[in-house]
Amino acid sequence: MSAESSGASYAAAGVDIEAGDRAVDLMKEWVKKATRPEVVGGLGGFAGLFDASVLKRYERPLLASATDGVGTKVDIARKMGVYDSIGHDLVGMVVDDLVVCGAEPLFMTDYICVGKVYPERVAAIVKGIAEGCVLAGCALVGGETAEHPGLLGADEFDVAGAGTGVVEADRVLGADRIRTGDAVIAMASSGLHSNGYSLVRHVLFDRAGMALDREIPEFGRTLGEELLEPTKIYSLDCLALTRTTEVHAFSHITGGGLANNLARVIPDGLHATVDRGTWTPGPVFDLVGSAGAVERLELEKTLNMGVGMIAVVPQESVQAALTTLADRGVDAWVSGEIVDRGDHAEAVTLTGDYAS
Repeated sequence: MSAESSGASYAAAGVDIEAGDRAVDLMKEWVKKATRPEVVGGLGGFAGLFDASVLKRYERPLLASATDGVGTKVDIARKMGVYDSIGHDLVGMVVDDLVVCGAEPLFMTDYICVGKVYPERVAAIVKGIAEGCVLAGCALVGGETAEHPGLLGADEFDVAGAGTGVVEADRVLGADRIRTGDAVIAMASSGLHSNGYSLVRHVLFDRAGMALDREIPEFGRTLGEELLEPTKIYSLDCLALTRTTEVHAFSHITGGGLANNLARVIPDGLHATVDRGTWTPGPVFDLVGSAGAVERLELEKTLNMGVGMIAVVPQESVQAALTTLADRGVDAWVSGEIVDRGDHAEAVTLTGDYAS
């Protein structure tokens, strides 16, 4: 055997350059769909380019940045063999953090880490990310696919992304705008979104022994299909609100639940009361709670319980806000109000029982 043939190689170490190139070829058509006029160049460069001259229309543009992943929901996608929906989750987690301060999402980049590159699988993931960017009104300007043999199993993978947005300095939303008497408007989630899956997986699989292909009558589909329901992307809906009426703050309801995330935008001295009786959480939340004998407080501090985004608006803006959201197909309702802190120890209180 020659020295050349017996030597180590990247392929022998488990990294397939050709498969990576094939994945890039397959994803190109989807990336082209997730663009904006400001994007310069195409896929394949070392960096994505975005024409910042668009910022000249701002008096004092502030760039907003956010990064996130999809968490252990990727394990559901892997077991289901469905890869083109978790990209929506990734985009939603990132752009809806950006829009909380009033920022318009401009562009995203992604990072996909796999144990082995299966080109069609990687392309399906990117397809979902690109479709999510279209829904969010932002561009997908680049990304990275990394093959990590030895660290991840051949079927294992993870995804992450980062986004950049822009907002006029004097239009930044947040706690300093909130006033006593403001209304708390809830926007319905599409389901679990992308948070709490470690609890969900433990309860439904480890404790209850459920199978992903189990038909759940309350869902009208299988358990796996319900768990893979993509995260709703609210960015364009929230931006529409800021154009049609006065908004004081948004809160993206992710890990930590409604109370903890809403508390992040409640100023000292004020308090938000939220009435559970104004909505009914979807059946998936009941299933997790009952299957694991999970107490309501534990569910509420882990899952979104049917609310994916909150808008805090002055009372005179309530009707315009609800009309705008209804026109955009967003299920929304007044769920509470802002009051003086008084004797409340916490910034947010959930009251009453969920509507049946």
